[in-house]
Amino acid sequence: MTSDVASRLRRAPRQERSRAMVDRILDAGEQMLIAHGFDGASTNRIAAAAGISPGSLYQYFPNKDAIAAAVIDRFSDQLSARVAARVSERLDQPAPDYVRESIAALIEALDVHPEFLRAVMEQTPRLGTGSKLVAFEQRIGELTVAYLTINKRQVRTDVTVDVAAWMLVRMVEHLCVRYILDQPSIEREKFIDEVTLMALNYLRPWPTPPEDCFGSPR
Repeated sequence: MTSDVASRLRRAPRQERSRAMVDRILDAGEQMLIAHGFDGASTNRIAAAAGISPGSLYQYFPNKDAIAAAVIDRFSDQLSARVAARVSERLDQPAPDYVRESIAALIEALDVHPEFLRAVMEQTPRLGTGSKLVAFEQRIGELTVAYLTINKRQVRTDVTVDVAAWMLVRMVEHLCVRYILDQPSIEREKFIDEVTLMALNYLRPWPTPPEDCFGSPR
């Protein structure tokens, strides 16, 4: 259990049995967010899914918001750990391989039920869990900066690595989230290929200066 999850609790579990109970409540909370969305995921439903009484639930969490926030904290920590682990192992790969693998890792990590991901995205600002997603973006951004710095010859010279990393991380993140939420009729491998192409084209040196391409005076 992370410190962020522990901070949402009414009282900290000290015994293994109590920690297992908290995990059951969080698992049930995630299940109810998937099945009913945030508005329908009542504490009574969460308690029933966890196989406990509402009174037992309230011993650990004061309300539904605290449970949802803890579930989002746990998801964000898992997301960051999984994506960062896969991306950091591939800093020596050629750009096409590195970019595609990074996108595939993010899609795989986000591959939860759309209603759960929707609850995460919609409730994060209200529940005060936004810092977790910001921390995730910063971590992946740092790895992207490291890759672009190591592989400068594969990147256009008219943009700094910091700017390129910020643009790429948020572009890819937004498209991957929308892919899970919207469920377009695009095969996953095709989607990953298309986003990879977009990212590589952004990084690729321009054969003609951008201002000439858009008809602006130099």
